[in-house]
Amino acid sequence: MRSVESAHVIPGRGIEGDRYFTGGGTFSPNPQRPDFEITFIAQEAIDAFVAESGAAFTGKDARRNVVTRGIDLNALVGCEFLVGELRFRGIRLCEPCNYLAKITGPVVLRGLVHRGGLRTQILTEGGIRVGDAIRVV
Repeated sequence: MRSVESAHVIPGRGIEGDRYFTGGGTFSPNPQRPDFEITFIAQEAIDAFVAESGAAFTGKDARRNVVTRGIDLNALVGCEFLVGELRFRGIRLCEPCNYLAKITGPVVLRGLVHRGGLRTQILTEGGIRVGDAIRVV
């Protein structure tokens, strides 16, 4: 896991260079599914989890692709939205799993329920960048 300033996203594939793009992710489905293309998590959810649990946990630990601020990701399930000028569709919540608990600590299983992020389908190809606005369509 590493932070980048920008990334190229491709519908039906995911983030160019990501482990799920090549099918090498821990839970990579075969064939590829839309809810495995890109994941988002809100910094506010991470901050609340850290405050409640006392756990040392960051956006990198969450293992999601994009960390957001100022948007209710749960409200985007079933909705289309823009990141910059690119279009995405919220598919389902990205709940914490046993693998995440194994590598970070079991407290994440309860602590991030319903705030572990959003599994999202990429609808348009292009670049997203740190600081891009997120807008509901």
